[in-house]
Amino acid sequence: MDLGALYQEIILEHNRSPRNHGELAHATGHAHGKNPLCGDEVSVWVHTTGDQVDRVTFTGQGCAISRASASMMTQALTGKSREEALALFRQFHDMVTGAAPVDEAALGKLKVFGGVARFPARVKCASLAWHAFKDALHEDATHRDPA
Repeated sequence: MDLGALYQEIILEHNRSPRNHGELAHATGHAHGKNPLCGDEVSVWVHTTGDQVDRVTFTGQGCAISRASASMMTQALTGKSREEALALFRQFHDMVTGAAPVDEAALGKLKVFGGVARFPARVKCASLAWHAFKDALHEDATHRDPA
């Protein structure tokens, strides 16, 4: 099996059987994202303790890239510190937009989305859940440290 076919299979598997799918009771942050161009929608919940991202879940509907990205994101960000999670967000975003070279060691399995940069219309599909996660993490921090 060639690498492209393997990557496609990983995306299809996460689309068919998304991990961490569902609302999260007692979430400390929540955000919703929508791509009006294609109809993808996602809601992301986070639970943090101190600086630690304990759990990330999502619900939503959309294309295989959108759902697989959300599923793999929840796995990649769980257990990270806020700083590590935001750094991974930036690395993923840079990869799918083609803004920076891919750090394969840092991205791990997420590198399956590296080809998205060649299809500008799909960038939003791959990054939608990630932006919702960042917003949910910001909401969590806002509720934790009211101004």
